[in-house]
Amino acid sequence: MTASPPASAARSRRSLLPALGALSAFGPLSIDLYIPALPQLGNDLHTTEALTQVTMSACLIGIAVGQLLWGPISDRYGRRRPLLWAVAGFALASLLCAAVPSIELLILVRLLQGLCGAAGLAIARAVVHDVFQGAEATAGFAALTAIAGAAPVLAPLLGGLLLSFTDWRGLFVALGVIGAALLAAAALFVPETLPADERTTGGLGSDLRGIGAALSNRPFLVFALTLGLATGGFFTYLQMSSFVLQNEYGVTAQGFAVIFAVNAGGIVFGAWISRRVARRSGGRRASSRRLVLLSLTIGTVAAAAVLLSALLHSPVPWLLAPLFVLVGSHGINNPTLTALALGSITRGAGSASAVLGTLAALLGALVPPLLSRAGVSATLMGATMLVAFAAALTLLAATGRATRPER
Repeated sequence: MTASPPASAARSRRSLLPALGALSAFGPLSIDLYIPALPQLGNDLHTTEALTQVTMSACLIGIAVGQLLWGPISDRYGRRRPLLWAVAGFALASLLCAAVPSIELLILVRLLQGLCGAAGLAIARAVVHDVFQGAEATAGFAALTAIAGAAPVLAPLLGGLLLSFTDWRGLFVALGVIGAALLAAAALFVPETLPADERTTGGLGSDLRGIGAALSNRPFLVFALTLGLATGGFFTYLQMSSFVLQNEYGVTAQGFAVIFAVNAGGIVFGAWISRRVARRSGGRRASSRRLVLLSLTIGTVAAAAVLLSALLHSPVPWLLAPLFVLVGSHGINNPTLTALALGSITRGAGSASAVLGTLAALLGALVPPLLSRAGVSATLMGATMLVAFAAALTLLAATGRATRPER
């Protein structure tokens, strides 16, 4: 298939953005669908809460490392072919997860699943960078976040429904079927957006130079680290909330799925705010930066409220209200910081997108399980989220000069 120029992709944005949103969701979807089944999975495989969380962390590590693989590959070979390869691999890995007999093998296959799922995240962001600029880029990233945010709304509900007549293995079979559907969507609706004359050449050295160029770009690095810290707080919620709400507060798996879906609706609302602000401000970086500072401040206050609720042993509604606000702030932070970071990049968007996603995924993958070794609690969840959001706010507030566009 001949490469489609960026203008052609822009004309087909009505089908492109929904497809990219779904593809950027299939990595996180592999986490969200089976979150209600985590306690059941641990009991079935006779393992601890910490090792059960490692199945999520393995997927997140795969997503982190995989983005460093697929981003440069898409800069060299184009966006479309690597995306199709990866989605096919995700569908196969999902089916393998359903058949594993032990927690050790599940962790290994989850790593493979994450490696394949990483392509949707890295390449979807790169395609938006190829096709859109300025306020339209921020709006495009917000659309991806809103569409991807629908996955947490639907996935736990679907997972809870499936658990009423199947077990956690059946959830991975469902993921395999979803992977096959996404492969069809990618083949039909995602054209090639990187012309051959704009692709990188060379081997590993060229890939490393692209990653190094992103890391040496100060505005990009500040925004990427800020997003990584904030996302670390968000992933703390993802990894700990099922244990906190089900084991500590007595919420059922189906009840947790409803709570999780409502909170994910906050992500969609936050993304809508990000998109509206970007279009009203014309995509000005100063306005976007102020929006993120406000969002991080609200997220920090909400995390402090979660911690206070846990320390006071308040009823569950007092925990759920600030959790909704905190999760909703991710819908603002993710697209706005992504647009600010990638807006600092002129070439090698795939590599830069990979670095951006890797920093966020690694913090989310490593911190919660390490802190959970002594057991998961609402206090630990609140304290971890508070530290993550406060650190992100401090970093961005203290580096205003460093985030000015490079000349």
